[in-house]
Amino acid sequence: MSIQLEDIVKNYGAQKALKGISFAARKGEIVGFLGPNGAGKSTTMKILTGFLKPTSGAVSICGIDMITNPIEGQKKIGYLPEHNPLYTEMYVREYLQFHGSIHKVGLEKIEETIAAVGLVTEAHKKIQQLSKGYRQRVGLAAAILHNPEVLILDEPTTGLDPNQLVEIRQLIKALGKDKTVLFSTHIMQEVEAICDRVLIVKKGQLVFDKPLRELQVNSKQTIRATFDYKIEEQFIKRLPHLISFKNPIENNWILVFETSEDMRPVIFDFAQENGLKILGLNRENKNLEGLFQELTS
Repeated sequence: MSIQLEDIVKNYGAQKALKGISFAARKGEIVGFLGPNGAGKSTTMKILTGFLKPTSGAVSICGIDMITNPIEGQKKIGYLPEHNPLYTEMYVREYLQFHGSIHKVGLEKIEETIAAVGLVTEAHKKIQQLSKGYRQRVGLAAAILHNPEVLILDEPTTGLDPNQLVEIRQLIKALGKDKTVLFSTHIMQEVEAICDRVLIVKKGQLVFDKPLRELQVNSKQTIRATFDYKIEEQFIKRLPHLISFKNPIENNWILVFETSEDMRPVIFDFAQENGLKILGLNRENKNLEGLFQELTS
């Protein structure tokens, strides 16, 4: 495994920031790392990158122990922290050449990276002249410059306009084909567009860890239906694929079906056949945002 955490605990005095987090990620996997503010995401990332030591537990990057040998492990990592640290008085190309000299990266690779993140037209400028979106690109360029096996990106799309979002999203997906990417964001649509798997943390604990496709292919659907007058349960039970129902208010029903077929047309036909009028018919989608709110609220 490229990333391995086992029962990570981090205490700041009496405050328990992480309470036994464990997960692993392999090469070719893009993992979305989600949680509300203060959940422990940034602390976990700092431990993964060797900037913080855990109170207890084990962490390794590409088989290298990050507690006993962090420098060797950091050679395998590209890291873009939430607050992107840049030497703003330097020119873009100069800054990346500086990074390249640390990793012994040649000028050709530097120019390839500048092109890959869309900085060709900005490379001659000082970083302090750049917009926030372009500064994010400089940070991402520095993170991928040495071709790391593991990429850890903390809010990488902050400050990007819609066109830049598409470009960086495509770049991250391309990088994820032969690297391990841990991707933290508050934008659920970004996770749904980029990631293969989702981790959700709450109050220092991992509360969800599943492939995104399992959420996307969930065959259960919930439909709220409002009819023009009260009907009996035996009529509702005639609906096909119905697995549960509630009748919270006189003419309102919450109907749960086990099928990939959209059941709204079926309910409409059912109403007509039974002389009913439909006053409301809404499908509630179980998307990532809904799951996040359910698990973290």
